[in-house]
Amino acid sequence: MPTAFPAGSSPAGSSSAGALDLSAYRLAAEPYYRPVGDEIAVFEAAWRHRLPVMLKGPTGCGKTRFVEHMAWRLGRPLITVAAHEDMTAADLAGRFLLTPEGTVWHDGPLTQAVRHGAICYLDEIVEARQDTTVVIHPLTDARRMLPLEKRNELVAAHADFHLVISYNPGYQSAVKDLKESTKQRFIAIDFDYPAPALEAEIVMREAGADAALARTLVAIAACSRNLRGHGLDEGASTRMLIHAGRLAAGGVSLEAAVQAGIVLPITDDADMRRALSAAISACFA
Repeated sequence: MPTAFPAGSSPAGSSSAGALDLSAYRLAAEPYYRPVGDEIAVFEAAWRHRLPVMLKGPTGCGKTRFVEHMAWRLGRPLITVAAHEDMTAADLAGRFLLTPEGTVWHDGPLTQAVRHGAICYLDEIVEARQDTTVVIHPLTDARRMLPLEKRNELVAAHADFHLVISYNPGYQSAVKDLKESTKQRFIAIDFDYPAPALEAEIVMREAGADAALARTLVAIAACSRNLRGHGLDEGASTRMLIHAGRLAAGGVSLEAAVQAGIVLPITDDADMRRALSAAISACFA
């Protein structure tokens, strides 16, 4: 059986021994975030009870910014991992590395958060292989333990450790979805694009755009989102509106800014680009 070590400690030969300086993972300034519902209250309650949190919503709707805001609000360091299809359990937990001094164990980002009490945010977790995501299971129930089989160690989670994951349900498929045994370990918060007036306010704040430009960009987003499932996998995200807004506020013509910030990134299909551009042109009138 693996040996359990107290939070923040490790056996000899580990590069993770002793207190880890997490200052690089602390947010010095408040990340701007506009709540759209009771998501802040739900997250704070989950934090108090150390309930793992799953954020569900389309790309670019503010999930990552929300986590950053909550880490700042709670005064906790935030370790973010962008999941991808080649990510292994070792990428999360850690591995032995050969150094001039010999073979040394290096904690992965998840293990660092577990040992030292950070919020660990696994972004777009559904992109990772399912055999990788099961490593988080013992952390999401009453055990709050992380087994490191290669070290024969069982790491007890620090009292302040908190696990947050996110994914886009719109990309679900038979081969790219979370197992029910994983989903049901989390409380979930649904995200979507803000209401038009609020989205315009966000674009004004983040892009430095005036009210008229922000309203036009939000109207363009609505046109693109109406085409979801009719040639587009996703409509324009709030993030894309901010990109286009920054270009336009920086002196690029609105048409060119929309093409560069929205139309060209959102699809490679020439017919779809023409259809989208035609729908958007009505917003310029």
